[in-house]
Amino acid sequence: MRILKKILKVFLAIIILCVLLLYVFDSEYILKGVRVVYMTGHTTAYIDDYHHFDNHTIENGSSTIPWALHDNYNTVLPTHRLQEINEKLGTVAYLIIKNDSIWYEKYADGYGTDSKTNSFSMAKSIVTALLGKAIMQGHIKSLEQPVGDFFPEFSNGLAAKTTVGDLSSMSSGLNWEESYKSPFSITAKAYYDTDIREVLLGLEVVETPGETFKYLSGNTQLLGMVIEKATGKTVSSYLSENFWKPMGMTHSALWQLDSEESGMEKAYCCIASNARDFARFGVLFKNEGVFAGKRILPERFTKLATQKRFKNDDMYGYGFWLSDHLGKEIFAMRGILGQYVICIPEDDVIIVRLGHQRGKKAKGTSFTNDFYIFIEEAYKMLGNAA
Repeated sequence: MRILKKILKVFLAIIILCVLLLYVFDSEYILKGVRVVYMTGHTTAYIDDYHHFDNHTIENGSSTIPWALHDNYNTVLPTHRLQEINEKLGTVAYLIIKNDSIWYEKYADGYGTDSKTNSFSMAKSIVTALLGKAIMQGHIKSLEQPVGDFFPEFSNGLAAKTTVGDLSSMSSGLNWEESYKSPFSITAKAYYDTDIREVLLGLEVVETPGETFKYLSGNTQLLGMVIEKATGKTVSSYLSENFWKPMGMTHSALWQLDSEESGMEKAYCCIASNARDFARFGVLFKNEGVFAGKRILPERFTKLATQKRFKNDDMYGYGFWLSDHLGKEIFAMRGILGQYVICIPEDDVIIVRLGHQRGKKAKGTSFTNDFYIFIEEAYKMLGNAA
């Protein structure tokens, strides 16, 4: 018994020491990560984790625009391969939209048309939409406006060359480490820390901006801060006013904050909404800035956002991932656990998938293998209807 007590005392002392060290080295955010993730039975961020964070509400309007259902709505069964991948990876929502009408939709694991789940990095595409609106309304001059115009911390050296367009196209040159495994990485710190603005304003530009693609979530976070500064509004309220309400979203949504006090949205991720409402952004960009007959964004901006910016980096535009799978010109919103809004304008097809996991990285590509399967099986189903 005495030995056991000694062991428990030593164990408790180690825990206390570790906690103190976390505070000393400004890493106390890890404690929140442990509470939100491991103490809820998970090993990483998950699609329902918005319950454990403060959130701003993205209000929808009093008038919703209902989705049209295709004449062939849910008349074709999913392929065996699609069923297999959906079960394996925990798909909770899978939609095929044809000619702006829902052609097929399937929900699982207790989720449905009204269920909110985490967008993860699909939010990056939405922040790019906010950028386009801010330019359209004159709050931001153009994609070429320097970030230093909004934050003097980026007014000297290489940083002075960084533009808002560089942030959207992932070419800022920021010294941000995009690591999802280390609890000490800046990515983890941004997810769980209580002052994300301070984290971002402490970064430096260490590579020449505007030359090459390098995926960094910090780019979008800083872009969100620029939009907040330029418009004088939170990105949640700006999103509500200019997209959620005029696009007739079915439900209000939630955007995770760093803390209740400072209230900055995690602009690079973490909008909790449903599959149907996420899909509306696919329709908006597929239709070159028009939704339900209303001009929401400039045509030129939406075209630019969904085409590659750099000749040698053909995987990304401004806030959207790109692919030429099956010989198609495809652009997509994408989240880390296999959240997708996949748009194929030439065939007027949009595929939406939300779920718990994604597949393994496909060799020599910028996507995981599930991305390609979701597209291939959707076309098989569409072909079966024909």
